[in-house]
Amino acid sequence: MTALRFPRGVYGVTPEWDDTERLLRAVKQAAGAGMRALQLRRKDVPDAVRAAQARALAPLCRELGVVLMINDHWQLALEVGADGVHLGRDDGDVAQVRRQAPDLLIGASCYNELERARRQLAAGADYIAFGAVFPSPTKPQAVQAPLSLLTEASELTRQQPLPRPAVVAIGGITPDNAALAAQAGADALAVITGLFEAPDIRAAARACAAPYADPPRHPATTR
Repeated sequence: MTALRFPRGVYGVTPEWDDTERLLRAVKQAAGAGMRALQLRRKDVPDAVRAAQARALAPLCRELGVVLMINDHWQLALEVGADGVHLGRDDGDVAQVRRQAPDLLIGASCYNELERARRQLAAGADYIAFGAVFPSPTKPQAVQAPLSLLTEASELTRQQPLPRPAVVAIGGITPDNAALAAQAGADALAVITGLFEAPDIRAAARACAAPYADPPRHPATTR
């Protein structure tokens, strides 16, 4: 199995919950059923609220062996001892963050733009994220990224030195469609509603992780 810079499998993204204790319980449930990484994504809250949740999540994720990413705020990631930062189009320059925080993992949103992915890889991104691959309840107006783009992106990352950057799929991913994104070439599945708003978080995490239980079948190498 090819070595990656970012964990293969389920990549949970936090919902907009203010109840930190509820969030910690949910993270424990998801991690116990196969979630490998977590992104703290709180867009429209005071900095103090985001920082408090980051400080609560960091030691828990270390204990659980879950890679913790902070959305947008690389300085906060450094402050709390998180593993990395996820950067969107307006959240900072990958190359600049790489220079200022060389030890952080850096993920980059690429939407439906393969050329943007090329630029982010050249700047030092550890994963490139595409979406929405399915209609997203979190971002209903998000651009659509076809599954074929995941395959193209996977080929792009396989040209990089090992351990290679990962391809992340996001947007509308559920236990019912997770395998489609994985088979198309996604190394990791970023899941929000389909995981944390599921009636049974453990069952949802287990189902989304199932496509990664065996060595991935990449379209270009299937015999």
